[in-house]
Amino acid sequence: MSRKYFGTDGIRGTANTPPMTPEIAMRLGMAAGKYFRRGGARRHSVVIGKDTRLSGYMIEPALVAGFTAVGMDVTLFGPLPTPGVAMMTRSLRADLGVMISASHNAFEDNGLKLFGPDGFKLSDDIELEIESRMDRALDDKLAGPSDLGRARRIDDAQARYVEIVKATFPRGMRLSGLRVCVDCANGAAYKVAPTALYELGAEVFPIGVSPDGFNINREVGSTDTLALREAVLKYRADIGIALDGDADRCILIDEKGNEIDGDQLIAMVATDWQKRKLLTRKGVVTTVMSNLGLEKHLETLGLQLERTKVGDRYVVEKMRAEGFNLGGEQSGHIVLSDYSTTGDGLIAALQVLAVMVNAEQPLSELSNVFTPVPQKLVNVRFSSGAPLDNETVKETIAAVEKRLGKSGRLVIRKSGTEPLIRVMAEAEDASDMETAVNEVADAVRAAG
Repeated sequence: MSRKYFGTDGIRGTANTPPMTPEIAMRLGMAAGKYFRRGGARRHSVVIGKDTRLSGYMIEPALVAGFTAVGMDVTLFGPLPTPGVAMMTRSLRADLGVMISASHNAFEDNGLKLFGPDGFKLSDDIELEIESRMDRALDDKLAGPSDLGRARRIDDAQARYVEIVKATFPRGMRLSGLRVCVDCANGAAYKVAPTALYELGAEVFPIGVSPDGFNINREVGSTDTLALREAVLKYRADIGIALDGDADRCILIDEKGNEIDGDQLIAMVATDWQKRKLLTRKGVVTTVMSNLGLEKHLETLGLQLERTKVGDRYVVEKMRAEGFNLGGEQSGHIVLSDYSTTGDGLIAALQVLAVMVNAEQPLSELSNVFTPVPQKLVNVRFSSGAPLDNETVKETIAAVEKRLGKSGRLVIRKSGTEPLIRVMAEAEDASDMETAVNEVADAVRAAG
């Protein structure tokens, strides 16, 4: 069944343009509220967090109107990381959690991520059921005057999240003596991340902590690490932590200014957890985008690499189904299911800091866990149609895959949030990789 509103990670789009309009937000509130308040006489509730985008002020009250109109009580957190909303959904025994954020996108975009009462993102089936209810008449099954929902704002959500995050750090261990730069992307973690690191003992140098509604992810954060690299060198920091706009992912910078992606992060944690016998399964879950070098490294440890479609929700689904407690994405979504139900950039960074403290070694020596196979990702924007259905594109992909054989991989997928075709190639020989990715990208451009 095709989707009208939901993509790979909730609903996302340009603010005040379908599907990110106040009307659609209100319809989502009404539809999701009706779905999650089925049965029982008790009052039902939803929690709502957001990042720092200007459009959050428009989307939030529209959601509140929708939820209260169908009898759902609403608790508002204000700016809070996405994993914090997931945690608080379960902690406050809410029926549903909503995060208003477009993650790493620019301020012009916004989005809606939904979590069930267990703190996990909703399944495809539930999202499709909510979609089917969203276009019904606005007066369908509204609550009576005495059954309307109530809305309240709580002030200690950020403090609660900080305490939860600190509790994931090894008991008795401190960050004393470590200089930590943290880039909060002018987003949802601009208060909580520096606070948690400081309270654990680090000397903290924060950047990207002055949100104005427009500057989220602008020249800061996990997708643009230049400012953080400069800060690490300027302050002679031991580590730089780059979060994205909703802080569910992180990229690290070592003390020399080198960037460390999610694959190396996963390798570091997997190696450490295997030694400490903390892995619940002899393996790790990642997506099809993770580097072949990671897979080969895990094999030397006797660990398997399970791959899923792109998207941390699919990683989590695989982890839950098969009992893994470590997974993630090359982009920096690291899922540690012992601590969180979704990716959490700050908690992932703390696990790396714990490795550094235990080893008493600089991050540059600890982070080169494996040698990546040459890999390149090209994003090809298209205006209309379905480029991947083009016969020439299909023939080009087949020919490139045959030529690469077992020495490389080709991954082509349509973005779930933007009009982009993402073309990724990797091969043991860098020139073969370049040729492969360019051939496919050129074919897609010609078709789209």
